[in-house]
Amino acid sequence: MTSETTRTDAVTAATETEPGDETEPGRLRDLIEGARVVLWDFDGPICRLFAGHSAERVANDLASWLEGRGLHGLLSEAERDSLDPHVVLRAVDRRHPGSDLVAELEERLTQEELKATASAMPTPYADPLIRTWTAVGARLAVTTNNSPRVAREYLASRGLVRCFAPHLYGRTRQLNHLKPDPHCIHRALNATGAASATALMIGDTPSDLFAARAAGVPFLGYARNDRKRKLLRDAGAAVVVESLEPVLRTVGGRRQA
Repeated sequence: MTSETTRTDAVTAATETEPGDETEPGRLRDLIEGARVVLWDFDGPICRLFAGHSAERVANDLASWLEGRGLHGLLSEAERDSLDPHVVLRAVDRRHPGSDLVAELEERLTQEELKATASAMPTPYADPLIRTWTAVGARLAVTTNNSPRVAREYLASRGLVRCFAPHLYGRTRQLNHLKPDPHCIHRALNATGAASATALMIGDTPSDLFAARAAGVPFLGYARNDRKRKLLRDAGAAVVVESLEPVLRTVGGRRQA
């Protein structure tokens, strides 16, 4: 696990652009200075939820649970092979929207996510960044496709709930509201009374970017590896960091100013 206070070679300047593009050193600073409300995706920017509790195993268990009830045909071969529990959940919801089956499957996933919090790995620099951003007066909210119960459980274990509560917006049983739908972002903006232009979304997937874009919220991409960075860049993310350290440095500089 990377220390939150040790700079690593993986840090990429937040203003880095693709080869051939012009570098704009102020882009990260501009995003931060314009943010009165910061909307955090949970799994990725705050922690690696399934670092010690395999998401692939969870997806297989959900598929096996369906198969044991004679519902093998609800999933295509590609959906069964996706190894993503959210793919399994969405697939069943598309075929039986709002059903008791979907409700039970969603609760099973929530219970697995709750188990995962015990071995979740904090994203380097996330904890001090959350505390520092709170200290300089920003309001924080979680906007996630995970269960809000899971976000609360993890944040409580890190002593961070007070930085977010009550603004924890996540998966409901209306699965059509999962990102890239901007529903959870709109909920956060409405609850905090923030205009979209004064908010900032931090996410690590294209679906986070698309949800922020649909809500008119500026976006900061977090990519812990080259694969995630390429996905965000290809989706159109203008500012992507490979570490939260430069974000912490910039927010901390505001505190000292």
